[in-house]
Amino acid sequence: MVQIGYTMMTEQAGPRELVSHVVGAERAGFDFSVISDHSFPWLESQGHAAYAWSVLGAAAQATSRIPLMTYVTCPTFRYHPAVVAQKAATLQILSEGRFRLGLGSGENLNEHIVGAGWPAAHVRLEMLEEAVDIIRRMFTGEYVSHHGTHFDVENARLWDVPDDLPPIGIAVSGPVSCEVAGRHGDLVIATEPKAELLRRFDEHGGAGKPRVGQLPVCYDPDRDAAVSRAHDQFRWALGGWRVNAELPGPTGFEQAAQHTRPEDVAEAIACGDDVEAFVEAVRPYAEAGFTEVALVQIGGDHQEPFLEWAEAKLLPALRKL
Repeated sequence: MVQIGYTMMTEQAGPRELVSHVVGAERAGFDFSVISDHSFPWLESQGHAAYAWSVLGAAAQATSRIPLMTYVTCPTFRYHPAVVAQKAATLQILSEGRFRLGLGSGENLNEHIVGAGWPAAHVRLEMLEEAVDIIRRMFTGEYVSHHGTHFDVENARLWDVPDDLPPIGIAVSGPVSCEVAGRHGDLVIATEPKAELLRRFDEHGGAGKPRVGQLPVCYDPDRDAAVSRAHDQFRWALGGWRVNAELPGPTGFEQAAQHTRPEDVAEAIACGDDVEAFVEAVRPYAEAGFTEVALVQIGGDHQEPFLEWAEAKLLPALRKL
């Protein structure tokens, strides 16, 4: 049975609302939760970009059961990997072992703010691999010094190390990232239901490890309203990650998606309140071999109705997958 998760999308709701939403997701019976880690929204109409780690700290105290996970943090530009290690260790302690650290090579949208440039994808993956090694060394609680190709660490140490270290997930979108995830990840993260990604992950050491997907949906009793909202706030997603990782700001995404029609979004994203349509949207992930799927309900002020509907109708139907 595929576990069904809930996404705290920092681009579409404020920090207090995000905490309230994950409390509601726990109450509704979602199996786990994830949170995006952004400094910008994809589109200005989304209107938010709360600091994910503060939200996670509050969520850890406001909830008691639901697992928490970054989906995903880039440990190579805005954040130094030694700092990410400290944040992750602290979160694991605050949540009493419910945290997983999801990592990725990042998007220009968020990482450009520190003015470090945006290198080619293969360089970003080299940086990610080096960062994961530093984080794992920091998790030992020993002193760490490192002078590598991309990062320096000087006599660093974590003084608060959890008994159970947070598992590290690595986001993938192509062959090289799958190899990195297989070698270094405790789980794999993807936003497309491609069995090939999981096969490559398995070939490089990932066999038997969890694999977590993510899927946008837009619940509303009025399907036309759902399609309109999904088009307004999520049309950027149809560009694919080769595009989405490169654009530097919301204006770029506005331009890239200017010809995307509401009907295009409706074909790609389950909209409305037809439970079977939502189940069929999740099914490709289950068939590809994903063990977990986190749903993104589009629209920051439409979470509570979605959570009520999910508890009553959607989750029971998805449990049958």
